Amino acid sequence: MVFESFSVGDTEKIAFSLANNAKNGDIYCLEGDLGAGKTAFSRGFAKGLLIDDYITSPTFTILNEYTGRLNLYHFDVYRIENSDKLYDTGYEEYFYGDGVCLVEWASIVKNVIPKNAVWIKIERDETKGEDYRKIIIEEGGV
Repeated sequence: MVFESFSVGDTEKIAFSLANNAKNGDIYCLEGDLGAGKTAFSRGFAKGLLIDDYITSPTFTILNEYTGRLNLYHFDVYRIENSDKLYDTGYEEYFYGDGVCLVEWASIVKNVIPKNAVWIKIERDETKGEDYRKIIIEEGGV
């Protein structure tokens, strides 16, 4: 599926809709350049899970946990060199437990991402406007 977003609000609405269909055990992998809108997407996704907390990217902590309709485990693996470093987080407990995982920069640890994960790529196209984003959602990997 491909969606077009012309604002941060559009990006959040797309993510909100996706989260409405999320279920325990789902893993969503976010890809996009710095500033592409991964955190905005994460905010909308959290709202779709009925999470009221302020959502930030866990760049330095690697993992933020939120409670809502489903638990959300929000990973940011940007600062992890490879999947070996991810083992220190106990990621398997989150990937294969109750709740939903949202993994920013997931391609860094692609070898540990389950095959049934949903991959979301956010692309900018400044020729269509500063806030324009193309959001590509592919189920079952990329």
